Parts: sequence; C-alpha cells; structure tokens
Amino acid sequence: MSVARAQAIINGVTVNLTKNTSSGKWEATATAPQNSSYNQSGHYYGVTIKAWDEAGNLTTKDVTDATLGAALKLVVKERTAPVITITYPTAGATIINNKPVITWKVTDNDSGVDPATIGVTIDSGSKVTGNSIVKTAISGGYQCSYTPGTALSDGGHTIKMDASDYDGNAAAQKSVTFKVDTVPPTLSISGPTDGFITNNASCTVSGTTNDSTSSPCKVTVKLNSGSAEAVTVGADGSFLKAITLAQGSNTIIITSTDSAGKSTTVTRNVILDTTAPVVNSVVLTPNPVNTSAAFTISVEISD
Repeated sequence: MSVARAQAIINGVTVNLTKNTSSGKWEATATAPQNSSYNQSGHYYGVTIKAWDEAGNLTTKDVTDATLGAALKLVVKERTAPVITITYPTAGATIINNKPVITWKVTDNDSGVDPATIGVTIDSGSKVTGNSIVKTAISGGYQCSYTPGTALSDGGHTIKMDASDYDGNAAAQKSVTFKVDTVPPTLSISGPTDGFITNNASCTVSGTTNDSTSSPCKVTVKLNSGSAEAVTVGADGSFLKAITLAQGSNTIIITSTDSAGKSTTVTRNVILDTTAPVVNSVVLTPNPVNTSAAFTISVEISD
C-alpha cells in the first residue's frame, strides 16, 4: 500500500502536505504562529504529523514520540524588542536629592521581558543589574526603580537603561540627562545695611545672587506685611529694587531661588524717622553771668 495523504497540525492549524515527486517527501510551506513560543510549555509549539495510506490506516506522530519527538518541537521567536519608558528624573530636570529614586518601565507584549537583562548605567559607571534594581511585575513587563548607593555630585548626569526580551531582542537604549543641585544660591546684599536708620522713605535694595549649578536665580523682595515682589536679575546676577519705607521699623526680606527650588533668604531691618527732634526747654545758669565767667546750658530735647 502507499501513502494517500498527510497533514501537519501546528497550534491548532492544519496544513495539508503534498508529496514531492522528486524527493518522495511530503512537504508544505506553513506560516509560523504569530506569537513567540517562549510562553508555551517547554518554550516550543508541538507539531503533530498525521499520515494515511490508501486503506485508511492512520499514523500519528507528535512530541511524545521517542524517536521523532525532538524534531517536532517548533521554536518561534518574536522580532519586536521591548519598550523602555523612563519616568524619573525627567529630561532636563534639576533635582535637589543626590540619591534620587530612578524609576522606569520595561514592557514586551510577546515573549516577555527577561528581568536578568534589565540594567541601568549612571554616567560612565558600570552597568547595574540584578537585585540592586527593584523590579515589580506589571502587565507585560516590570516597573523598575534604582537608588544610587553613592551620592551623585552636583551638576549634570546621564542615566541609560537597557533590557531584552526572552527571545533575545534588545530594546532601544533609553537615556535621560538631568542635574543635581544640593547647594542653595549665594545671596549678597549691598544695601541697605541691617539696622540702617534714614529720614528718606525711598530705599533701594541691591545685591547679587548666583548658583553655579542652577542659574539663573529668581529674586523676590518683601517689605513688612506686603507681598513678595519679583525683581529683575541681570545676566551677572545683580539686581535693584526700589521700595518705599513706612514710618518706624521696617523689615525687608530678600529671597533668591534657583531652578532646583533651593533658596537663600537675607533679612534687613531699617528704620525710617522723618520727625525732627523737639527742643522743649532751655535753662542758662547763671543768667545774667559775669564776663568771662562759666555758665551752664541745660536743654531738654525729645524725639
């Protein structure tokens, strides 16, 4: 008897085989499953072969067969790499924490993210992998976080993330550049001096401010119970602000804030006194007085 027909069944899809008259083999061109076989039991798709002779006798072979089983294991690999999304720090951010919790997400919709390949590199340092990175399973991948063991220096830094899926597809490396600023800005007030007493209500607050990491700085001036008013700061960090003092004691609060949100405050206390002294009484003793003799002048003055 001769073989009448043959089929291959792959992932529930039946493919009819055609006999090759030259080789005598039963062949067909099939389409692999759309998804990776990694998540299948054993990481493969089992192929079943069925053959019938002209009498209708059926032979079936599958992965359980001692001789042909290994040849019937179809390994399918995806070609789409995982996706990395950095959530903190954001690009161009200036942060005040020199041990920031760096967070990102890695997802893959097929074979899945291989957690062993998730890595983070800070500047030109060595890539960090393994348990130093906290990996929390989410739909399709992992939410990741990493806290540097050594404080980052003030200034610019770049972090890079890597990952691959179980089929060996490497994600496009993602990176973000940010700055660390742990030092508040400098603030020097040239006028007025603290404790200054004047009879002129017009007063000019002047000074300079700077921050080596997070310039330019923003300056505000607050007089007594009024609102803090913004002051224009020059490219060299200098500023001037004209204010009008109230009669009596005045409190001037000057604050400089850098782009990281760190601030420095200087307070000046100034007294405005526009009331002239009052001469209340004068006593000359003795009066009249002899020529060339001494006499006493006693004056009562209030202010």
